[in-house]
Amino acid sequence: MSLNFTESKQQKAFLRKLYIAYLIDSERHNLLSLHKLTNMPRRTLQDAIAVLGDLAIECEFVQDGERNNAGFYRINQWGAINREWVELHLAEIEQQLA
Repeated sequence: MSLNFTESKQQKAFLRKLYIAYLIDSERHNLLSLHKLTNMPRRTLQDAIAVLGDLAIECEFVQDGERNNAGFYRINQWGAINREWVELHLAEIEQQLA
């Protein structure tokens, strides 16, 4: 099944948010590990994570250590987004973002 997305900036940004949320929900990630995994600029990752709430995805940073940036992101709630749908279409989402 094809996602039938066009190459618009808005659709690419939407897919990027879904992809990042899926990665965060799959294992413990911080900005550095997400950057290494996706090759996305850190600022792009920060911006996408900051607006996950626009999709009703509840994401928080869990402090894990004494340093200010020591910790990981965690998805607490997917809201109206179906995580299983994202997982099912993960290869297509990755292809659209490549």
